[in-house]
Amino acid sequence: MLLSACAFTGMNGLLKYLSGYSSYQVVFFRALGSLFFTFGFLWSKGIPMLGTHRKLLVLRGVVGSISMLLYFTALHYMPLGSAVALRYIAPIWAAVFAIFILKEKIKWVQWLFFILAFMGVVVLKGVDRSIPTIGLALILMSAVFSGLVYITIRKIGSREHPVVIVNYFMIIALMFGGSMSIFNWKTPVGTDWLLLLSLGVFGYFGQLFMTKALQWGETNVIAPLKYVEVLMAVMVGVGFFGEAYSIWSFVGMAMIIGGLLLNIWYKQRLLKKTKH
Repeated sequence: MLLSACAFTGMNGLLKYLSGYSSYQVVFFRALGSLFFTFGFLWSKGIPMLGTHRKLLVLRGVVGSISMLLYFTALHYMPLGSAVALRYIAPIWAAVFAIFILKEKIKWVQWLFFILAFMGVVVLKGVDRSIPTIGLALILMSAVFSGLVYITIRKIGSREHPVVIVNYFMIIALMFGGSMSIFNWKTPVGTDWLLLLSLGVFGYFGQLFMTKALQWGETNVIAPLKYVEVLMAVMVGVGFFGEAYSIWSFVGMAMIIGGLLLNIWYKQRLLKKTKH
């Protein structure tokens, strides 16, 4: 999980550095870099690339591409650490969608944890003048669509290979980003080609390491380590991009992460009680 956080931090740092390119173009290269690995894996293992639940696979690709685009665009307007922290409220939206789509129930204690996380958003926006309203709106919408991604993957379940799901996502993102960037294409020069393609490499291995971590370790032990990414993003933002954070910015981030970690802890506690 720590390797995953490092990989995603590398990707986020590159996204910030490559802000001179349109979000559509960055989505295109992010997908292109990952498809090299997903196509190669599926071909080498003889796994059918089209899958069987194609409507759900396409839906996952569409909502994932929209979430990615909104997140990449938000990075143009706000500090890196704040963007990463705010996007982490996606599980809250997933829980809300699960009530209506999957007919799941949320305990009242969990709602308290979600309120704590949302109050963190209020604190972060209210005191951090480096977060404009448009940036906040974009990142919150990205989190909403990311929540829909979680629900769609839950609907697919284990009926499709994980790499097939990612492959659909990357193909749709490639077509979406490529077609939308035709009219404002900026031809990369020099090392920018390598940096743009590296987005997909960092993204692929970040996803791979995270999946392996959750397969090998207990969720309540492994999952919290993912939030180290916020700290890493803050360090990159301060060290490489000269970003500044107030004490209230860190309070807001802590409230967001704290609310989500408490929810993970509570769900694992309920699961253990059910088993016993």
